Amino acid sequence: MVTLTDRVQKRLSMQTAEIAPDTTAIRSLDWDRDRFDIEFGLQNGTTYNSFLIRGEQIALVDTSHEKFRKLYLDTLQGLIDPTEIDYLIISHTEPDHSGLVRDVLQLAPQVTVVGAKVAIQFLEDLVHQPFKRQIVKNGDQLDLGKGHVLEFVNAPNLHWPDTIFTYDAGTQVMFTCDAFGMHYCTEPTYDENLGAIEADYRFYYECLMAPNARSVLSALKRMEKLGDVKTIATGHGPLLRHNVEELVDRYRRWSKAQEKAEKSVIVFYVSDYGYSDRLSQALARGITKTGVGVEMMDLKSADPQEVQEMVGRAAGIVIGLPPASNKTATAAVSTVLAAAKSKQAVGLFESYGEDDEPIDPLRNQFKTLDLKEAFSAIRIKEIPSEATYQLCEEAGTDMGQWLMRDRSIKNMKSLDSDLDKALGRVSGGLYIITAQRGDVKSAMLASWVSQASFQPLGLTIAVAKDRAIESLMQVGDHFALNVLEEGNYQKLMKHFLKRFKPGADRFAGVTTQSAENGSPVLTDALAYIECKVVSRMECSDHWIVYSTVDAGRVSKVDSLTAVHHRKVGNHY
Repeated sequence: MVTLTDRVQKRLSMQTAEIAPDTTAIRSLDWDRDRFDIEFGLQNGTTYNSFLIRGEQIALVDTSHEKFRKLYLDTLQGLIDPTEIDYLIISHTEPDHSGLVRDVLQLAPQVTVVGAKVAIQFLEDLVHQPFKRQIVKNGDQLDLGKGHVLEFVNAPNLHWPDTIFTYDAGTQVMFTCDAFGMHYCTEPTYDENLGAIEADYRFYYECLMAPNARSVLSALKRMEKLGDVKTIATGHGPLLRHNVEELVDRYRRWSKAQEKAEKSVIVFYVSDYGYSDRLSQALARGITKTGVGVEMMDLKSADPQEVQEMVGRAAGIVIGLPPASNKTATAAVSTVLAAAKSKQAVGLFESYGEDDEPIDPLRNQFKTLDLKEAFSAIRIKEIPSEATYQLCEEAGTDMGQWLMRDRSIKNMKSLDSDLDKALGRVSGGLYIITAQRGDVKSAMLASWVSQASFQPLGLTIAVAKDRAIESLMQVGDHFALNVLEEGNYQKLMKHFLKRFKPGADRFAGVTTQSAENGSPVLTDALAYIECKVVSRMECSDHWIVYSTVDAGRVSKVDSLTAVHHRKVGNHY
């Protein structure tokens, strides 16, 4: 471990490790990063991983985030004279991995840049200088010598349109960039402690890979043809070596479940324009929470025939407005309009770029075609904040719930009458869960709450997957459990039972104070308990959240908890 900054300051630091013969990992450790991509919270920071492969010729796989410019370049030059590098392999051009490509090219102008066709096109706009290039497609090979024969795997949309994997048959190392990664910063190079990382691994999949489940499965099929994989060299977090089979299989199972979704939404965005990619990810995350499948397509590289096919099979369409100056992207939007069908759901959002297409003319065209507007057009007038991304996620959830409304009604009627009534006799208390992270806060009415342990003190809460607050109840998050008072709960219950519009303030008109852990506390609650999420267990349509208890207070010692009695057992 080579630490180039004082760990006590937090700390950007570097780590190098030999992960296979002639193969060195260069890991940029960002200990304090608390936001990434769609602004989901990071409890454990993140890393940006780069790799050096030394055959008779030398290849560098990816670079790092620009915030690591001096640290990364100093570390690289400590390992090798950059003028000796023959190839720079670009797994994809997202800035956190390609942010230092220009710097590397200045140190090593002789390098041949290797990437997918789309990646090379993106890099031309990124580096603004001539460079040697080699475009590769699925199955192409690059022989570095000394047994390092690299084979490339096309993996678009994981999670960038130009993504490729690189497999070194000589070492059985698969370089996968974002796929199979996680935002988890730790000194151990590998996945030694599965229990410590699995929550972050799953949450990362849900946010970035679940909206591209079809692409995940395609990439897995291509991987299977290459032979054994001993190590997965990820772009973020620890490398996978101890649990490769298990963690790859989880991607397969999760993606198959997404692919089987009875309805799907196609989300169109522009990967390198404004905030289109991040906003689209937030919307996609909200949609997938409802059990609706998502496919994503970059308008900048969209094939007209593929656009028609995807729109034809989708139940809903989401479009991030492209720049008016990009003729390819605007032509793709015209193709979407031509392929759209009556009664499909549609949603539009601005990308906060310099040249967004106007939103109202497109909105009116969809209305003329008799498409249902699933959420109000999202108009962004300033740099997106945490609240903006939460608004997008909630808008996506609204769209998914609207698309699944018929199934929800059907499920309510499907249970045997006697069993339905019997389940309804399982009573629970009445509680309001409240949470806040940064500028984002949320709340929900809950009754499926139970104490679960004495040592440590802990409780469980069942949270439906499509609840807005679910995103604020990840492992490591804090929240407050507000206990409602018997005979004095109707006002609060009525307020938090109502349906809120995406982005609406759930606490408007409600008196609150702040708990020590930062969560809002309802002043009129009988009691409150401050909690920290320790683990989550997945059920079909709920997460069972286990949390330890940090503090609590009762406002009326002699009062009782309100009790909720249901008439039926198969819906709230």
